[in-house]
Amino acid sequence: MAKQLNVGDLFPEYEVQTVDGRTLHLPRDLTGEYSVLIFYRGGW
Repeated sequence: MAKQLNVGDLFPEYEVQTVDGRTLHLPRDLTGEYSVLIFYRGGW
């Protein structure tokens, strides 16, 4: 089971695919940036 993140926790290492096909390595690629991560459950 995944661990819940709390205020002040560091974001775990993670890879996500962007809508244009690029791969982002989180948090490395967003260091120093403000970001909003949205999980959308849709029927692709």
